Amino acid sequence: MLLAIDIGNTNIVLGAFEGEKLKATWRIATGVHRMWDEYAVVLINLLWTQGMDIKQVDGVVMCSVVPPIGAVWEEMCKRYTHTTPLVVGAGVRTGVRITQDNPREVGADRVVHAAAAHHLYGGSASIVIDMGTATTFDVVSKEGDHLGGAIAPGIVIATEALTARTSALPRIDLVRPRRAIGKNTINAMQSGIVFGYVGLVEGLVRRIKEELAEPAKVIATGGNARLIANETSIIDVVDADLILVGLRLIYDMNKPPQSSQT
Repeated sequence: MLLAIDIGNTNIVLGAFEGEKLKATWRIATGVHRMWDEYAVVLINLLWTQGMDIKQVDGVVMCSVVPPIGAVWEEMCKRYTHTTPLVVGAGVRTGVRITQDNPREVGADRVVHAAAAHHLYGGSASIVIDMGTATTFDVVSKEGDHLGGAIAPGIVIATEALTARTSALPRIDLVRPRRAIGKNTINAMQSGIVFGYVGLVEGLVRRIKEELAEPAKVIATGGNARLIANETSIIDVVDADLILVGLRLIYDMNKPPQSSQT
């Protein structure tokens, strides 16, 4: 069983694969102060809920945008699964050519998204929108090159900043407002945030497509993808498991060839 791990600033997403089949997924909060033993207890219990055992894990692949936590997970995997994780980074084959000014600046998660988008939705260029802690736009050519993209604050960060920096505005739930013209403070905030982010996504995608000057499939992923995708026709696909599939693909690219026995 292959364990795929995506360590983000807010959440850690886990997936268990049997071959190419994604058997189970989990999402847990990123805990900065947790030790490897604590994460091991969490992982063991998550696997148990799906009838799995940590002893079944014979491969681990991971990407992380939080280096200290990535190091903790690496150590946990070595101790509890007795495997050395494949960590997406410099020197790892991804099938993606980075064409930005400084390839090392591109986050590992964005590279994984590009690899998955090209494999799953290839044949044309693609725009991957990850709606997580940040909202990132990654542009992939039909040949599989990562051309660049855009980075904006995530919808949750924007909401928290709005309430933290204004004494009179309350905390709100991120749900679809009934109308753009809010009749009270909460509805007005929901309109500005939800419909405002729809406008941000639509505007950036249109500009990116104009610069590409060719058709591009728009794929949304991340925790808030469905909320925004329901309000616009500019998103073609919502794929919640995009990064997990990308991690599996990269793991397969980097597996040593099995020696044949005669």
